[in-house]
Amino acid sequence: MARILNNILVTGGAGFIGCNFIHMLLKNSKDFTGKIVNLDALTYAGCKESLKSIEDEFGGSRYFFEESDVCDSEAAHRIFKKYNIDTVVHFAAESHVDRSITNPKKFMETNILGAWNLLETACDFWKDSSGRFKDGVLFHHISTDEVYGSLGETGFFTETTPYNPRSPYSASKASSDHIAMSYFHTYGLPVTLSNCSNNYGPYQFPEKLIPLMILNILEKKPLPVYGDGMNIRDWIFVKDHNEAVWEILKNGKAGEKYNIGGECEIENIRLVNILIETAAKKTGANIEEIKKTITYVKDRPGHDRRYAIDCSKLKKELNWKQKTPFEKGVEETVEWYLLNKPWINKIRERSAL
Repeated sequence: MARILNNILVTGGAGFIGCNFIHMLLKNSKDFTGKIVNLDALTYAGCKESLKSIEDEFGGSRYFFEESDVCDSEAAHRIFKKYNIDTVVHFAAESHVDRSITNPKKFMETNILGAWNLLETACDFWKDSSGRFKDGVLFHHISTDEVYGSLGETGFFTETTPYNPRSPYSASKASSDHIAMSYFHTYGLPVTLSNCSNNYGPYQFPEKLIPLMILNILEKKPLPVYGDGMNIRDWIFVKDHNEAVWEILKNGKAGEKYNIGGECEIENIRLVNILIETAAKKTGANIEEIKKTITYVKDRPGHDRRYAIDCSKLKKELNWKQKTPFEKGVEETVEWYLLNKPWINKIRERSAL
């Protein structure tokens, strides 16, 4: 029987994947009638404007915003009690690998201590007087395929692939994964976990590869590509990722982890060329002139060569599948950035990009 989710705490809901998740549940889901509480510290990548239409339509009735750090224990306890939280979807994280190389401390604090604080709060709030957890509660921890390290030319990451993180970012997420699962095994806290491949789509912060390239193309700026451009990533449209998370929330088994992938492996340089062709088609720009702006730059330290996800467990056990072909998703994404310059300007003003 599917879980009945009433009061969901979404952490990092003003960020890229989190805001898309909130849009999906409140505007497009027929099987969610409850409330969402968005806990977000509004750091450089958080943008309340991403949820303006949600606030206008559902604010005060089904949508509530709480500005707070996930490391703040007092705030977490207050929010759990105030809204009678029964489900946590923990998106909130520092997620940019380059930033983790220059400032690893912030990643350790947010990604490790923040996850631990929320797990502790859930344990405190969801236990009854006998020490048993209430029926129907769930803590879902969102993670990344980067915890697995780097693949060679063949093979895929499965749920049993040993962890081998190569950057401070992936190491911090690997740590929080282990902590989350330890709370299931040690305390019995109902926990599920998902490791996802690279997301793309609307509302993504402009420092990430796809929006950075789109905006640089539109603004006739150089297109920086690390190393030889042959690093491979598995790409998934953000809506497909969030639909997988929703299936896990409703039907996933506590104590299990699920890989979420797009089954769409693309070399970085090929991706850049696809973005050039798509943007040129929509703007009438000259493809060959844009390609001249591709600039190969020094590779970043510890740059994993290839990621590829085996998501057969999720497909088999929860009947999920991707719905968005890469070409269609890229067209939608480029179109979104063309049509949402006020959002781009706003987030750039806040983050000094």
